[in-house]
Amino acid sequence: MNTVSRGIRNAFRNVIRTVSIVIILGLSIGLSLTMLVAHQAVSDKINSVKASVGNTVTISPAGLRGFLGGGNPLTTANLNTVKSLPHVTSTVATLSDRLTSSDSNLKSAVRAGVLGRRFSRNSGISFRIPVGAGSKVHANPTGLGTAFDFSPPVAITGTNDPTNLSGNSVQGGGTFTITSGKVFMTNSNANVALIGTALARKNNLHVGSTFTAYNTTMTVLGIYNAGNAFANSQVIVPLSTEQRISGQSGELTSITLNVDSITNVNAVTTMAAKKLGSAADVTNAATEARNSITPLENIQSISLYSLIGAVVAGAVIILLTMIMIVRERRREIGVMKAIGASNITVMEQFMTEAITFTVLAAVMGIILGVIASNPITHLLVTSSTNSRGQGRFGLALAHSHGFGFIGNNLHAINAAIGWSIILYGLAAALIIAIVASGFTSFLITKIRPAEVMRSE
Repeated sequence: MNTVSRGIRNAFRNVIRTVSIVIILGLSIGLSLTMLVAHQAVSDKINSVKASVGNTVTISPAGLRGFLGGGNPLTTANLNTVKSLPHVTSTVATLSDRLTSSDSNLKSAVRAGVLGRRFSRNSGISFRIPVGAGSKVHANPTGLGTAFDFSPPVAITGTNDPTNLSGNSVQGGGTFTITSGKVFMTNSNANVALIGTALARKNNLHVGSTFTAYNTTMTVLGIYNAGNAFANSQVIVPLSTEQRISGQSGELTSITLNVDSITNVNAVTTMAAKKLGSAADVTNAATEARNSITPLENIQSISLYSLIGAVVAGAVIILLTMIMIVRERRREIGVMKAIGASNITVMEQFMTEAITFTVLAAVMGIILGVIASNPITHLLVTSSTNSRGQGRFGLALAHSHGFGFIGNNLHAINAAIGWSIILYGLAAALIIAIVASGFTSFLITKIRPAEVMRSE
């Protein structure tokens, strides 16, 4: 019988001990594999988040936020100044305005309500109040009761990036999906528009219908749903079209810079602010991005430390097991040496025995890893998110523009075990077995046949 077959056979000499060792070592290998998969999944997600969340710099006219404040519009020259900055991968330019009853036949799908009446009264904007069968135009009215209402202006946005409507470039935010029709081309100058579902219902519009904006006939090219009432009551048109029909040639109300990574966001913000000076307010979402990545980094650290701990535990289990076995078989080793077996031959036998334990445990560990990788990864994500507290993470970010996307990034981490990970895990287990059992070789070389026989 050769050393390999003898080693495999010896592994089953004590069935109870073998089963116990395999179970304990299998749990250790399973935990190692699970933590390896979790660490890889979280690392991939961190890289993805760095490339997609919070990597924007927003530029707006100095003193203007939405339709509040004042200042002068940005210009195409401003856009050309910042779009060539280092680390800027793309730019989104928009021009926002409002359509009133004097320059559009659209009726807003948003009811003014108490807030709308208050905002309009404070701004001094003229609007139409129903009075009996007719209507009258009032400017800055006072003492309006709840029975009075008016139709707010319809928000219209010109953009050069119709494929990314879910970004900060379109007011109202949300997740924009085209329910019918199609989007216009990036460089389009046609009199076409995308309208929200609420606005389409209010005005009985569908793809191919026409309406007027700035007394220009526009054709509905597509209808979208953004998931919220404000965004679904807007009109979105090509940037150059909005500039042309509204008489605002070369003007912009917002520029969004997409940066290659959040690590470069602050540098781009500084450079853009320096280039534009007092003409613009330059802000970024670095804090929001940092908040989204911190929980992921916590999970990454936990999985790494757990991986190291599980690997060390596996090595210690094998080492102690082989030391115990060698000590139990001192007489057997002495006899083998007495009849001519070399130290290498004896060591091969015990290393085969250790590898047998490890292979059996690795099979069990791989099965556990496949089953537990996703649940444990999701548990780590949930625990890390909850540990930050609702006051700091949940509630604070729930009102920010990107919280939904951040939450999806945290909870959309799927741990997947591929063949490469299984092979890496198996190779690592075998290396641990060889190294740990190799240490016991030192004990084997110290055994002298004559001393063993004399002591027996």
